[in-house]
Amino acid sequence: MHPGPDPRSRLRPRTVWQARSRLRPRTVWQARSRLRPRTVWQALPARGYLLSAWPWRAVAYLVSGAVAGALVLVGLVAALVLAGVLSVVLVGLPLLVLTALAGIPVARLERHRLRLVDRAPAPARRVRQPPATGPWPWLVTRLRERATWRELGHASLFAVLLWPLDAVVVAFALAAPLHLAATPLVMASYGGGEEAKVLKQWTVTTWPAATGVAVLGLLLLALGGYALGLAAGARAELARVLVGAPREGDPEARVVELTRSRVRLVDAFEAERRRIERDLHDGAQQRLVALTMALGLARLDAPPGPLADQLAKAHGEAGKALEELRELIHGIHPKVLADYGLPAAVADAADRSAVPVDVALELPGRLPQAVEAAAYFVVCEALANIGRHSGASRAEVTGGHRDGRLVLRVGDDGRGGADAAAGSGLTGLADRVSVLDGRLSLSSPPGGPTLLSVEIPCDPCGPRDPCA
Repeated sequence: MHPGPDPRSRLRPRTVWQARSRLRPRTVWQARSRLRPRTVWQALPARGYLLSAWPWRAVAYLVSGAVAGALVLVGLVAALVLAGVLSVVLVGLPLLVLTALAGIPVARLERHRLRLVDRAPAPARRVRQPPATGPWPWLVTRLRERATWRELGHASLFAVLLWPLDAVVVAFALAAPLHLAATPLVMASYGGGEEAKVLKQWTVTTWPAATGVAVLGLLLLALGGYALGLAAGARAELARVLVGAPREGDPEARVVELTRSRVRLVDAFEAERRRIERDLHDGAQQRLVALTMALGLARLDAPPGPLADQLAKAHGEAGKALEELRELIHGIHPKVLADYGLPAAVADAADRSAVPVDVALELPGRLPQAVEAAAYFVVCEALANIGRHSGASRAEVTGGHRDGRLVLRVGDDGRGGADAAAGSGLTGLADRVSVLDGRLSLSSPPGGPTLLSVEIPCDPCGPRDPCA
């Protein structure tokens, strides 16, 4: 049998021109973009680093950091002292809260300064949108964000430790070698050609010695250029970790993107469920209703006999199919949940339960669709398990929205002994809740009572991010 073509032949160039065309840039901009370093780390190994602009960019980054850090230190100390003095009359407490937000402008300034040594964009970390417009919702949202406290920590570290290190690096890597290199000029200008002070520590009295010190200063200046690049690169990486979003290739960025894609998949799944429910409700259900009515009218018009019996049987089967379809639509996505929200849907599920259920669920408003759907189906499955397996005489559903989480608790006074590994559907519920970064826990000792707890992180929907 004749062998097929080698798949690698598609990738292997057959002529030297094909090989060269794959490696050769087609424009001068492509050639320059392949060679141009984007960060100081990429520029350091380059042959012409000292003659490029990167050492000066590193100097500008460190010097501006030293100046900005000193100003941040003065501002933070002044704000804390003023807040402490005015706290006696309770005026300093709002100022102290505003001081906690001082890291936001400092982080914004740092992200702009990063462009000196890193051309890659440094966007801010993702923050939640306030549930409503106005300064108070924005303030509450920012104070609850982890990024706010991370930026405040960066501002404190910047004011206490980082800017002195920037100043020390510039002094030893740039200022000291420049002073050594200028020794002959100092000797000619201020020493009368007879002596010169080197770093205010040693005295040079001869021209050969002054020239040797100048040569040493030039050598140290070259080494200092690399030291400045290393210090600026390390300083920029630390700043990016604290105040910037992770790079696209970082593991943290991949985790964030996987989390976002999972949320998008959950939203798409819920949207598809609602579409199927709407199509069944407006399409197949209406046709079955029309068919049931037509069979009923035909049954009334038919004379007694075998035909009437067949029509009666067909009418009954159509009615059963309509009931099953309605149950199926309600199981896919109940209309009461879409129209009135989770409390009304839970109350409806409690009314249809075989066991009497007390409901005490208070929410500040509508929640995201995926959260409402997951919470509703957890309650429905829990009530179904109570009716089938617990032998309880009464159950209760309580919960609310606390500390950025939807908290639900379903309990009963049954015999207990529920086991998630026994095929009761609890594993599927736990998986559904975990997709939303939630947590499901079960307490069911033998003899009862049983308590199922669910916590799902979410925020109530506002006018800026409606749920429907």
